Amino acid sequence: MSGWEVFPMAFMESDPGWMDMFPTSGRDVTGRGSPSVDAQTFRAVMGSFASGVCVTTTVDAEGRPRGFTCSAVCSVSADPPLLLSGVSSRSGTLAAVLDRGRFAVNMLGRDGRRVSQIFASPVADKFDRVRWSRGRVGGMPVLDGIVAYAECELDQTVTAGDHTLLVGRLIGGGIGLDRHPLAYWRGGYAEVLR
Repeated sequence: MSGWEVFPMAFMESDPGWMDMFPTSGRDVTGRGSPSVDAQTFRAVMGSFASGVCVTTTVDAEGRPRGFTCSAVCSVSADPPLLLSGVSSRSGTLAAVLDRGRFAVNMLGRDGRRVSQIFASPVADKFDRVRWSRGRVGGMPVLDGIVAYAECELDQTVTAGDHTLLVGRLIGGGIGLDRHPLAYWRGGYAEVLR
């Protein structure tokens, strides 16, 4: 495998489906002496972590809804109630979130592939292609057919590499009791079985 060295771990030798990957082209970007893995290894490893598929939304200064597809979402704290949503620092929606100070995280249901693809695309009329309404507490866009949503006030931001982490304090939300989530795993959509 070009650019890779594969080393079986001693404790995993009995598992033929396991391999460790160490890229030969890594470089030290931290100044601490250990080389970073290359982009291919990073994507292979992190893509193996199944995650939910969300659309983070806000409203810009002119009142227009904005949003992007996001799989980097997690809870941070129960007290105070905080969540995290990662966004590319190049995203046009980021400026609107920073300006408005509020956003919503819409957790897509298993039939939300089309919605995910719309909000992952560069089209300008995303909200004309989906059904949505305003959140009851913060007025942020809430998509129809979702598993749950969380309306948030922006608590803080953290710059991390080429992304910005939005930490939001939940001020409202809702759940769909009879719905199942859409997941993303190894470059494709997946369903959660129960």
